[in-house]
Amino acid sequence: MKKFLINVMFIITFLILYFLQLNFFSWFQIAGVMPNLFVVLVLYIGLFAGRSMGLAYGVIFGVLLDLFVGQKIGMTAIMLGIIGIIGGIFEKNFSKDSRLTVMIMVVSSTIIYEIGIYALRYMVLENNLEIWSFAKILFAEVIFNIIITIIFYPLIQKTGHSIENEYKGNRILTRYF
Repeated sequence: MKKFLINVMFIITFLILYFLQLNFFSWFQIAGVMPNLFVVLVLYIGLFAGRSMGLAYGVIFGVLLDLFVGQKIGMTAIMLGIIGIIGGIFEKNFSKDSRLTVMIMVVSSTIIYEIGIYALRYMVLENNLEIWSFAKILFAEVIFNIIITIIFYPLIQKTGHSIENEYKGNRILTRYF
């Protein structure tokens, strides 16, 4: 029953973030760039619920985003799925208790996501390579995502450990012994 409620919470969080991304953050832009809250959400799911849940939710949320605002269906789904897998890899190799470590995870995930989306758009949509404008967008989005992570870090930690206990149980320390 708790896992069901956690999954409902993920979906409600996605809908809230979609509303925030579409309405609220459209007012607060740096050089026309908004934070990508979905990268942070899928990374969070991958870190605390595991690699398979991160992949599943990344693909589902990516398909929904592609249907709502995307140019081609599948590009966002592929990259958010990869971010979910990366979240699972980070969970196995790094501590989630350090704010600095989580910020580095968010920065690297944002960079991987944006480079992947840019490469897919170049290959599929045959967009022009504009490295300077891409670098500005990437820098602004990384800064935004860091600020969002700093603000919501206590909430991420508290809910994340509850989710991790539910999905992984008492097996958390067994990998160290």
